[in-house]
Amino acid sequence: MTLAFIFPGQGSQAVGMGADLAEAFAAAREVFQEVDDALGQHLSKLMREGPIEDLTLTENTQPALMAVSLAVIRTLEKEFGVGIDKAAFVAGHSLGEYSALAAAGAIGLSDTARLLKLRGQAMQRAVPVGQGAMASLIGPKTDVALAEAAAKEGSSVGVCVVANDNNAGNVVISGAKAAVDKAIEAAKALGTRAIPLNVSAPFHCPLMQPAADEMAEALAAVTIAAPRAPLVANVTARPTLDPEAIRRMLVEQVTGRVRWRESMEWLAAEDGGAVTRFAEAGAGKVLTGMVKRIAPDAEGVALNAPADLEAFAASL
Repeated sequence: MTLAFIFPGQGSQAVGMGADLAEAFAAAREVFQEVDDALGQHLSKLMREGPIEDLTLTENTQPALMAVSLAVIRTLEKEFGVGIDKAAFVAGHSLGEYSALAAAGAIGLSDTARLLKLRGQAMQRAVPVGQGAMASLIGPKTDVALAEAAAKEGSSVGVCVVANDNNAGNVVISGAKAAVDKAIEAAKALGTRAIPLNVSAPFHCPLMQPAADEMAEALAAVTIAAPRAPLVANVTARPTLDPEAIRRMLVEQVTGRVRWRESMEWLAAEDGGAVTRFAEAGAGKVLTGMVKRIAPDAEGVALNAPADLEAFAASL
């Protein structure tokens, strides 16, 4: 068995996430306290009690999801003796890439929390509310080629690109609102469903360049070490251990495409990572569902609750 840890991104948040881990394990409580201290806010209380409207604010969602992921990893290490070195690779979806790097020891937990708080704020600042949009193209006909064709139609009136290539049947486009609206109509004409997403900004498109510039400045001041397991990066869908390449790709990721389908295909391929088991560390089961669609021969397991961690550790 070859194992990869994968880390969820925005959309997996829910009020109460991580609460059972904190109740059961001191290691999880320590993670939440360190994140609270780093940010100077009671983020763990917001995660536990809500309201969901505040938790869903990008500047809160990003460090909160990372905190849950790191609570899972620290608990596995300290309570069950399962370290990140059990994994051949790590990967994370968008903000999950920061979780992956923190889990693999490349960036300190406090630094990661502060970076994600800033990332959320910078993304929100980059485009005034209402001027950008994102849409999910869903259906059996949906693939990246169809999404690119729809985005090309939209780009005749403004910025519009493929933002997330999640899996066959699920591709997200992003850009200026008028351009995304036009791309939605084009996608429907091409025979797929197009659902506008309730997001506060058009992530992973060129309109996010001001946020990328902010992140470049912030990341330049942060120590990045070689991760203890290779990171399969969003922007390349290939592994790296090089701290300077990681620093550069975290900046590129703000405006670039999340190449998740390609990343999972490479990880599962015999001439790639040869991964046979994917463990999703953190809130929800979104990535586990994607694994089943992208690599049906591989096993996907979501590590959310104390019983999940206990069963996973026993299975190794």
